[in-house]
Amino acid sequence: MLSPARAAAWDALLDVLEGAHSDEALLYRCMTLESRDAGLAQEMVLGVLRNQLSLDFLMGYFGAPPRLDDKVRTALRLGIFQMRYLDRIPRHAAVGESVELVKRNGKRSAAGLVNAVLRKVTRDPVPWPDRETEWSCPEWLMARWGARAEAIAGHALTIPPSGMDVGAQTIVPLLELAPGMTFLDLCSAPGNKTRQALTYSPSLVVAADRSLQRLETVPGHRVLLDATRPLPFSQIFDCVLVDAPCSGTGTLARNPEIKWRLWPEDFLRQQQRQRQILEQALKVGRRVVYATCSLEPEENEDVVAGLPVLKTMRRWPGEDEGDGFFAAVIEGAAGR
Repeated sequence: MLSPARAAAWDALLDVLEGAHSDEALLYRCMTLESRDAGLAQEMVLGVLRNQLSLDFLMGYFGAPPRLDDKVRTALRLGIFQMRYLDRIPRHAAVGESVELVKRNGKRSAAGLVNAVLRKVTRDPVPWPDRETEWSCPEWLMARWGARAEAIAGHALTIPPSGMDVGAQTIVPLLELAPGMTFLDLCSAPGNKTRQALTYSPSLVVAADRSLQRLETVPGHRVLLDATRPLPFSQIFDCVLVDAPCSGTGTLARNPEIKWRLWPEDFLRQQQRQRQILEQALKVGRRVVYATCSLEPEENEDVVAGLPVLKTMRRWPGEDEGDGFFAAVIEGAAGR
């Protein structure tokens, strides 16, 4: 019998292959599961995505051919991950249920291959061919990170703590909010930083985002808008937060599929939008904090270059606690 956790993990991994975000796929596939099964499914999905390149190497190392159907590859990734990286999974369960997955999903002819490969899997050390495979991270990304590369890639393989990350909590204090001040959160969804700002008792909190669905859970006065375009506010805000959409390279432990989807040109593509949002924020704010969860200079220092920056802050995953972040405190046009 196929366990609910493995069935959900399989479906979620295939969803991610088709373009879904891992958190959304897990939420959808696990909504009817008991908490223990949902937790195991999450552990397997994120673990497979974090270690994907290493798992693909291990497939070949234990005898799989290089060309495989996505469903067969997913079953092997899932089985090898359980056998090499999880301690509490019985070996027979990892093998048997991986075989059952391909049988039930139209790949019965591959059942023998999956069974044969997984029965060869051991926990013995293997000779990784390069650091890209060992750290399960694209070499072009690691090359950008220089001396910090292995620390960042290593952190991306870890299980982060649940709840709001330590790094994220350091952003809102940079606004220097105080009771009676007005606050605008321009890219507010899902609302974690808006909620944190409310603890400073501002007199007005406006939360804006371009996604109506994501905005529904955000506290404050909600406004649906595209922040790259002129803003519909006649007043000046004491504090404006731009938690800008970005590549997310500082959050690879939480969002591991990112490292398999990025291309070098993505950073410049994001930069254009980030600059547009920041330009609009500076027009309506006395003090503006621009922040990203990116490690890349194109999305950080290059965006704020030439502006009246008062101070900047960086956090590096693997070096500082929590995810990676960049923040810049900027004097808005209304504050000069």
